[in-house]
Amino acid sequence: MWDFSTEPDFQKKLDWMADFVRDECEPLDTLFPHGGDPYDVTNEASRAILRPLQERVKGQGLWACHLGPDLGGPGYGQLKLGLMNEIIGRSYWAPTVFGTAAPDTGNAEIIAMFGTEEQKQRYLQPLLDGRIVSSFSMTEPQAGADPKEFTCRAWQDGDEWVIDGEKWFSSNARYAEFLIVMAVTDPDASPYRRMSMLIVPTGTPGVEILRNVSVLGERDDLDEGIHGYIRYNEVRVPLDAMLGGPGEGFAVAQARLGGGRVHHAMRTVGLCSRALDMMAERALSRRTQGELLGSKQSVQHMLADSKIQLDQFRLLVLHTAWIIDTKPHGSARSSIAMCKVQMSRVMHDIIQRAVHLHGSLGVTSELPLASWWASVPQLALADGPTEVHQGTIAKELLKTYTATTELFPTEHSPTRLAAARRKHADTLASHGLP
Repeated sequence: MWDFSTEPDFQKKLDWMADFVRDECEPLDTLFPHGGDPYDVTNEASRAILRPLQERVKGQGLWACHLGPDLGGPGYGQLKLGLMNEIIGRSYWAPTVFGTAAPDTGNAEIIAMFGTEEQKQRYLQPLLDGRIVSSFSMTEPQAGADPKEFTCRAWQDGDEWVIDGEKWFSSNARYAEFLIVMAVTDPDASPYRRMSMLIVPTGTPGVEILRNVSVLGERDDLDEGIHGYIRYNEVRVPLDAMLGGPGEGFAVAQARLGGGRVHHAMRTVGLCSRALDMMAERALSRRTQGELLGSKQSVQHMLADSKIQLDQFRLLVLHTAWIIDTKPHGSARSSIAMCKVQMSRVMHDIIQRAVHLHGSLGVTSELPLASWWASVPQLALADGPTEVHQGTIAKELLKTYTATTELFPTEHSPTRLAAARRKHADTLASHGLP
């Protein structure tokens, strides 16, 4: 039976979240607007506002809801988490307020799954409490996100691992208490068994942040970059710093991505919903050429196309979450990839229309649209380029089909007509038809 309803008790939680994000989280976006602000635990002013908000979230039982019951979470499935992230996505600060900010969420999950008891005590609990932040140090300047091309390596020297190489775009490294580093530990192994994961405290000798790279909408001269370009100069960590076993780095990395991509997609739905709200308000408020924008057919088309795209994408993501919740592990692989591919396209189209509808105001810093627009290219690259996921979708799709052994395609009309005539020959003959 098909059912698109939400449980009344859970809907009450969503309604509380919607009001709270609008009234409490969105103001933080304007007070502390820079990309690194939610992660800067040394900013006393922002923390003085943040901590009481986090306590209110905890009081509602909505803190870090991505966690399973074994880590103190409510054990919500991906579908409920998707609905929650749709609301959280309306504010840049909301993930930090609700204890669901990336990359800390994924890092916490893999420490919980693969970490030692000492690592959990030292890193996991402070991370879950929101007292520290972390960084996932995987991509490299010459390789991007392709682990088969990684050269940063680690080798065993006595009772230590020695890490040497460079990492690129390690988000929040400048604020992080620790980094999770993917390094090549067996260069002669198969591509997906070459690497291992290691926890590295940021203050370890040899960890050198060469620069904090800024992105579209940020300024180098104001030191606004938060993506670390890091040199690991023979950094030494103990043997028990490894997460999982030697050669299991790729598997560990994959363990943190699936649900996170669904959450990211639903946050994109939330942000695009906010852009659509702005478009509708503009259409009903702005006059030009003697009439409201909303009476212009082209504007109506922009609104309609945005609503259609957004609802289609929302249903795709929620269906993917439902597959994760109800089907065997791995069943959602293709659906997760589809969400990743479509995410940046939907955001591109809707934000572009919103910017255009607001005219010159839309491209200024006096509205959030320009900064949202600047984040679209990053969305197409996060968690791997869109093209990688398109390949996954195509390969999974082709597994469900078989090639024809005939000369012509299965849908070849003359062949199908001949087969239909053979099947119904007696009936056709009795009516005087060939």
